Amino acid sequence: MDFYELDLNDQVLDALDDMNFIDCTPIQEHAIPAILEGRDVIGVAQTGTGKTAAYLLPVLSRLCDNPGPENKISCIIMSPTRELAQQIDQSLAGFSYYVPISSVAVYGGNDGIRYEQEKRGLLMGADIIIATPGRLISHLSLSNVDLSHVKYFILDEADRMLDMGFSEDILQIEKLLPRERQTILFSATMPAKIQQLARNILKDPVEIKIAVSKPAEKIKQEVVFCCEAEKLKAVKWLFTHYPTQRVIIFASSKIKVKDIARALLRKGFNVGEMHSDLDQKERDAVMYSFKTQQIDILVATDIVARGIDIDDIQLVVNYDLPHDAEDYVHRIGRTARANNDGNALTLISEKEYTGFKRMERQLEIEIPAVTLPEDFAKPELKEESFKKKSRKSKKKGKGGSAEGKPKTEAKKSESKKPQKTNGTQEAPKSETKEPGDAKKEVTAEQAEKKPAKKRRSHHRRRKSNKPAEGSEQKPAAPTE
Repeated sequence: MDFYELDLNDQVLDALDDMNFIDCTPIQEHAIPAILEGRDVIGVAQTGTGKTAAYLLPVLSRLCDNPGPENKISCIIMSPTRELAQQIDQSLAGFSYYVPISSVAVYGGNDGIRYEQEKRGLLMGADIIIATPGRLISHLSLSNVDLSHVKYFILDEADRMLDMGFSEDILQIEKLLPRERQTILFSATMPAKIQQLARNILKDPVEIKIAVSKPAEKIKQEVVFCCEAEKLKAVKWLFTHYPTQRVIIFASSKIKVKDIARALLRKGFNVGEMHSDLDQKERDAVMYSFKTQQIDILVATDIVARGIDIDDIQLVVNYDLPHDAEDYVHRIGRTARANNDGNALTLISEKEYTGFKRMERQLEIEIPAVTLPEDFAKPELKEESFKKKSRKSKKKGKGGSAEGKPKTEAKKSESKKPQKTNGTQEAPKSETKEPGDAKKEVTAEQAEKKPAKKRRSHHRRRKSNKPAEGSEQKPAAPTE
């Protein structure tokens, strides 16, 4: 299905035409009609599937056809992080190019001058507010925001917001909204806590589940088994066989990020680092350098695992096992976007092996292993020994012989009362992920609006996939 088969406003279609957006993704095909009908919607789809357009396009269309009161806020879009808020703001600037709609992005990490600009935008009543929960709560506490005329309440990456502890903030904001409104919730997963939130704030919602949160098919996934002390050595070896440009390396802590970045810099790689010790200006500078290819390799914590829209990432490296299967999907989802192919490598030490196998079972996949050279401490033979140990533990159950166990466990098994044993170690959970200081936030400037173009005929639109000659395409709004 293409966008011209949907009942979208002509001004919205003009912007899509200029951006050469023709065909809907599955989530857009199912969500846009339901939102245009005014139904509450729960959308479950993995990252990179076009969720942002799935709610922005119909809401913009409805605001064009039925504008809200002048100088009053009509739509609130909640985002878990400032990075995702910036991305939504940029997308909105493109989609609303011919639409007389004003918007303000509200997210923290900036100076007092920007805060005052943000405050003025809120008091003037922009049509659409894009906000992180902490920053919006801050403005609400200072009476900078009037939510009494909100018609659309949208939660993007709701599961992430709950994981970051924003559940109470969301409910506090929801209580200030009119009862008669349309609520739209998008999430990559549907755990029990999201189902409970949906029951509390949505009315008879349409549920749209496109797919289980699994890695995209175009991502070539591989695992590298090695000891923890040789992970950095393994990364350097892998870079002789895999791309060394447009690469993201994810690590579990900012200390590891700094160590990896320094080591790669010493080897002559063009590297940048992203972690919570950087202030917002430094983060923006690093992301700009990476997007413009001034930096080849970005080493980061999970701060950029979601919501950053960079289409040409060739390789994602998980230096540590992600916290869970969901985070694994979001990490490697940075590659193979916009119909491109991509590679994902995950480095697994012996202690992480149990967690890795659990993740494979949850995702219902089996990831092939990369064989390292013989000078590594964990050659292919020892990788297989991990699997043998796991099989023994399953066969023996609660008891079993002490064969193949460390000496201390072997002695215990010889005692009169056999102890419960397990052939594999439990993988430690990775460090708490950094939400990116979500309690401080600021505003982006309202995009300049252009008058709508004269509507061309439906036949001419369908005849060519290219925008009309001479049409002006709006550049993405700059992120400051």
